[in-house]
This record gives sequence, C-alpha cells and structure tokens, in this order.
Amino acid sequence: MPLQLNRLAVWVLAWCLLGTIGAVVLARAELGQLRDAFETDARIVHRLLSQRVVQHDAVLSSLALLQPPAGPEPRLSSVYPQILEVKRREAGAQWSDQALVQAEARSRALKRPELASMDLAAGRYVVVNAADPASFALRLDLRQVVPWAEWPMDPQTSSVRVRLAHLGQEVTLQPGQIGSGGWSFAFEKHLAAESQPFNVLAERHVGWAELPWLRMLAWCALVAAALAALRALLGQQEQRRRAEELLRLGQVARLNQMGELAAGLAHELNQPLTAVLANTQAAQRLLAEDPPELETARGAMVQAATQARRASDVIARLRRSIDPSTTAPLQAVNLAEAAAAALHLLAPRLQGQHVHASVDAGEPVLVAADPVAVEQIIHNLITNAIEAMAATAEAGRRLTLAVAREGAQGVLSISDTGPGIAPDALPRLFEPFFSTRAGGLGLGLSLCESLAARMGGQLIAGNHTPTGAIFTLSLPLQSTPS
Repeated sequence: MPLQLNRLAVWVLAWCLLGTIGAVVLARAELGQLRDAFETDARIVHRLLSQRVVQHDAVLSSLALLQPPAGPEPRLSSVYPQILEVKRREAGAQWSDQALVQAEARSRALKRPELASMDLAAGRYVVVNAADPASFALRLDLRQVVPWAEWPMDPQTSSVRVRLAHLGQEVTLQPGQIGSGGWSFAFEKHLAAESQPFNVLAERHVGWAELPWLRMLAWCALVAAALAALRALLGQQEQRRRAEELLRLGQVARLNQMGELAAGLAHELNQPLTAVLANTQAAQRLLAEDPPELETARGAMVQAATQARRASDVIARLRRSIDPSTTAPLQAVNLAEAAAAALHLLAPRLQGQHVHASVDAGEPVLVAADPVAVEQIIHNLITNAIEAMAATAEAGRRLTLAVAREGAQGVLSISDTGPGIAPDALPRLFEPFFSTRAGGLGLGLSLCESLAARMGGQLIAGNHTPTGAIFTLSLPLQSTPS
C-alpha cells in the first residue's frame, strides 16, 4: 500500500507540474495578447492627439500669415470645436495677462508657438504665436481636442485609463478601471507638438479574473486524461510483464524423481501437443477441400511447428531439472534485487492478502547462482509464507526479506508472522511428497532444497520468534576476479 501511494503521489506531482506549466504558458500568451492590444490602442491615441495639437499650431501659423483685419475674430469653433477663444494683440498693444507676455517672448525667440498657461484640472490651456504686426493666442478645451469618433476604445467601458500630464498637472480623458494585484501595463509618450508638450499616459490593469481560466482548466483536464491513459497503459504493461514472469517462474518444478518428471511432462506437454494435434487436423481438412486452402493450411502447420518446438523446450527444461550435468552456468546474482523482483511479481497477491512486505538489505550481496533457480526458490518461499499467514489478522501480516553476508556465503532469510512450523513436521519439511497443506503435492520445498544444493548452497527452515516461520537460503559469494 505505501508503494502504491508513492506511485500515485508521483503521478499527481507530474499532473501538477505539467498542468502548472501549461497554465502558465496559456496565461503568458493571454497577457502578451492583452499587452499588444493595449500598446496598439495607446499608439493610436497618441497619434490622434498629436494630429489635433499639430492642427492648433497650423491654425496659429495661418492667422499669423494671413493677419486678418481687427474686428470680430474668425469663427473657428465651427471647424475646430476645441478652440474656445481666439485672442489678438495688435502692434503697440500689450497682453493683459503676464503669462501671455512671457509666452510671446519665448515664441518670438524660438520662432514657434508656445504654451502660455494651462489649467489641466479644468481641461483648459492657452497657446501663443508671436507675429507682426499682430500676435495671436488660442484658448483650447482639452476634452474637445479628443477625436472621439476615431477613438480606438469605448471611453465608458474600456479598462484603459488615458491621461494628459505636464509639470505636475494632469487631466483624465478616459477613466478606465485600475485595480490592485495582477499585472499592469503602462505607456508614456510626448505629443508631437513642442508648443503643447503634454505627456500621453496610458495604463491598463489586468486582474486575475481576466486570465483564460476555461482554457487553463481544459488544459489541466487534458493533462489529467493523458496521464490517466498513460498510467493505465503502463499498468497494463506492468501486469503483462508480471504475468509473463510468473508464468516463467510457474513452470513445473524441477523434479528429481521419475514420478515428478512424468507429472511435469503431462502438465507441460498437454497444451502444446493438443495444439499440434488441432493444427495438423485442421491442415488435413483444409488440404482435403476442393480446391485445397493451401495458405490457411500452411498457417496451421506453422502453428503446429511452433507448438512442437515449445514441447521440445519443455523436455529440455525438465531434463536440466533432473540432470545435474545440464544445470545452467552460474552467474553473479544480487540477492536484494532478486528479492525485490520477486516481491514486485507477487505485488497484486500481497496487496490482495493485505501482507506488508519489505526488503532489509545493506551493502550489495552478490552470489554465484542460477538466476532462474534463485527466482524460483524465492517465489516459492514467498508464496508459502502468504498462504501460511491466511489465518493471521490482516494488521499482523508481515513478510520480511533480509539480505546479509556470513563469511563466504550470501544469506537471504524470509520470515513471516504466520503460525510457524509444527515441531513434528520440521524434520520432514524437505522430503518429497510431504506437505502440511491439504491438497498439496509436497514437491515445492523439496525442489527448492535440491536447487539450492546444486548451486553449492543450502536451504534451512525454522521457527521465528515470537511467531511465524523463517527460511534461510545460503549461497556462495561471487568470487572477485584477481
């Protein structure tokens, strides 16, 4: 169960990581689009306002050039509604406002219109252009300067705040919606007329609610579905590998007596020989057809040959199990890894029986052994331990596999918390056909002891304190090449 929880935690962590990465990518893409739209609108606003203030310079230049006669001022408001008043200073006269006097002096020196005064809170300002014989000034309404018909945003609902600012004064042209938290965009640029050096300030606040939550949730759901499918696929592959390993280890025990060999042959050869017979009979029928179905018959014969080879492999394996001279060559086997592999194969059964299993190993212990034989011994001993703990309370079912070195031997002990071995059964435990389980053949432990002996080791059994049985497998350590 802890292993299952750890694996589930890894999958959940992977989902969180991939979901977060995808959500961040989607959020950043959305923020990038919002920023691009904001900057585009801000540039359009700057261009529109710059065009308007440049028009004011053009009007002043036209008045200075044309020098219309004194009298009623031209009715420019019908063409330019932002012009509230046109003022004129005749030759030899003086402005009544000192700010106009100073602005005209600057205008004459710079040879361009100049800002005379401003009250941005009220949305008013005055621009002067020095000329001869008469100089002219325009009093302007900032809010009328804005070309609302061409404005890129709805001033009532847009989230963008637009202001004009100069020398600590400012006027809000579009209120926008500025909140706290989230992300903020800003734009600042001078208008294109030096006579009206206002800064265009645009701000945009993006709150958490504006993130693409539906797309991010859809991404997380997609990731969850993909990981679930991947987990199911890997689980199926793991179950298939486990089944294949169990099938390999579940081959008939290597028997040392002729009766065991006969039972094994009958068990192992029945299925392939039956398949051979069925395929050859099918091939006969197919060849007897008019016309004969040669291709299908050929496939049946291929299957028959495959099953015949399988039967040959069975005989070869059983021969090795009874003939010590055909024993597989010894290899370096890591006892802890072999124990862990056996537990992995039997994990579904351990979980189904609520058995808590663990491997206690320190430094690696390598022994010289037949890997298949070691796997079969461990598999049989674990299976016996699980069956022995069937009557034990679920909370007390514990299986411990301990690996250690003892002199020139590598030792693997397997202990359980079952009822243990009866004293009268202990001396006969490894005898062929002796079993303490109803219906048992009594061949499993006998085979395990024979396999251990052929590898130069031994298998002993005893009772574990305070309760349960313990089996100890000792094998020679793998020699280190000098």
